[in-house]
Amino acid sequence: METIRLTTSQALVKFLNQQYIEIDGIETPYVEGVFNIFGHGNVVGIGQALQESPGHLKVYQGKNEQGMAHAAMAYSKQLNRRKIFAVTASAGPGSANMVTAAATAFANNIPMLLLPADTFATRQPDPVLQQLEHETSYAITTNDAFPAVSRYFDRIQRPEQLMSSLLRAFEVMTNPATAGPATLCISQDTEGEAYDYDVNFFQKRVHYINRQVPTTREIEGAIQRIQQSQRPVIIVGGGARYSEAAEILKALSLKHNIPLVETQAGKSTVTSAFENNLGGTGILGTSAANQVISETDLIIGVGTRYTDFTTSSKTAFDEKTAFLNININRMQTYKLEAFQVVADARAGLEAIANGLGDYTTTYGEDFRNYKAKWNVERERLANVKFNREAFTPEIKNQFDQTIMNEYADVLKTEFTQTAALITANETVKPDSIVIGSAGSLPGDLQRLWNTTVPHTYNLEYGYSCMGYEVAGALGAKLAAPEQEVYAALGDGSFLMLHTELVTALQYNKKINLLLFDNAGYGCINNLQMEHGSDSYHCELRDNNNTIMNINYAKVAEGYGAKGYTVSTKEELVAAIKDAEKQTVSTVIEIKVLPKTMSDGYDAWWHVGVSEVSDKASVLAANTTKEEKLQQAKKY
Repeated sequence: METIRLTTSQALVKFLNQQYIEIDGIETPYVEGVFNIFGHGNVVGIGQALQESPGHLKVYQGKNEQGMAHAAMAYSKQLNRRKIFAVTASAGPGSANMVTAAATAFANNIPMLLLPADTFATRQPDPVLQQLEHETSYAITTNDAFPAVSRYFDRIQRPEQLMSSLLRAFEVMTNPATAGPATLCISQDTEGEAYDYDVNFFQKRVHYINRQVPTTREIEGAIQRIQQSQRPVIIVGGGARYSEAAEILKALSLKHNIPLVETQAGKSTVTSAFENNLGGTGILGTSAANQVISETDLIIGVGTRYTDFTTSSKTAFDEKTAFLNININRMQTYKLEAFQVVADARAGLEAIANGLGDYTTTYGEDFRNYKAKWNVERERLANVKFNREAFTPEIKNQFDQTIMNEYADVLKTEFTQTAALITANETVKPDSIVIGSAGSLPGDLQRLWNTTVPHTYNLEYGYSCMGYEVAGALGAKLAAPEQEVYAALGDGSFLMLHTELVTALQYNKKINLLLFDNAGYGCINNLQMEHGSDSYHCELRDNNNTIMNINYAKVAEGYGAKGYTVSTKEELVAAIKDAEKQTVSTVIEIKVLPKTMSDGYDAWWHVGVSEVSDKASVLAANTTKEEKLQQAKKY
């Protein structure tokens, strides 16, 4: 056996350079590069190996461990999981900072390789810097937080363990049914230890992604259920996007007159321009999608996890609604007592389509009329005006007129959030990619952001993680360098995590931030007030109870970005047009009024409302909750 003597870290880097993926006969390198923040535990191990021989790997210096891991996730998501980044961080708090990002990738089924540094395998210098000490076990370290948020987890304490562990990690990451973060914690002394590795371990390795086809029983059962239904609806989930099922979805929809609705992960698989696409469904859904869902007798879920936002906490459906689930993950097919088709989304739909014959639904033009009505509503939201004398609330339990006027005076704006977002949507280039994650903007994005080019919507809503947006924009830009990328985020998310803006500037990867500043955490403020509470600790007010008016454009300029502050439609259009001409990253600070986002359109969300309270409004909200729960499906 021919061997090569390498350190564990050198073997890791050499292996990463030889991993390829093949889908539909197209072979590409799988690992694009490595995000890093070097510190003790990885700088003299993995850092040294990358410095000496990175191969084709592109190495980027991150600014926050969570942020750079979010960038890695967004990169893979934008490329439909066809490529990944590895992410390495120092021992202790550096590695702990990646746990949130790992959970975000886990919830969204997005692969990336996490390499958190660990303590010493020998334990000789224990306790080392940043090491936790447990009375019950020396084996417990910070990295024991990762198993719960990893699809695969291992701890490498001997150089030879790397071989079997890497093979297993890549099997998990390249398996569509288990895709997600793989975490290998390499002890810091092990990183530098040498071993005589078999040279065959470093030969080119291709991971083949075969499209799993459904069984004859599954195909026949699906066809039977569809043909027996009168008003079926297809929910387009993230699995449909990752399998590139757009063409078969459109063909099925047109031939059999079946409406399509979208989840956040599935949006832009089929563009908004497609006549039978009714948009987002559920709590963040359009009136058209939610109406057709309420009337359906069969839901065909394609690559969806059926989160509570998609199902309106299981209250969106009639009690007689049946379910047919097509998913590569068997666990997901069992949800809502559905008929199960375990298959690749595209392959499954193609197999079913061949047997549907001349079947057609009984909708006629009904659902297209629903979409026409929604388009009228969208136009209304694009032109909502603030009235200082008689503000018309867009949602329930608003601030009173005095507080609304106070916000208008301090922020120097009367711009509504819906008008601002639709203006941006209609101004950016059609192939621009929009990034989002948390707050009220995901609702407005799913409802109001119309896509005309596939795969231009990269929203993380499996975990709704504040802080994904800016880092995600960087990841998307790395994946699609020729397209403009816009992160739509609130001031709350910007304050929580925006440091990868500096990384974008450092490496000249231009991104654009659409920063909606309403001086608070508007989404959660809505939640508390809609359920009977007063506004409490969700506004940004100083110790004098004065609304804070932060100049985010100047913050951006301090980093070296181009900053804009706008408060009207005309100013926003001009800023976007000017930003397109820039070669550096831009931040467009949009001053908007709180409470001017879109509403729920007959959807309901189950949250834990207090059963005991001194406030009648809270008790009333709890009564409403109990009534709604009687309508919810119990599985």
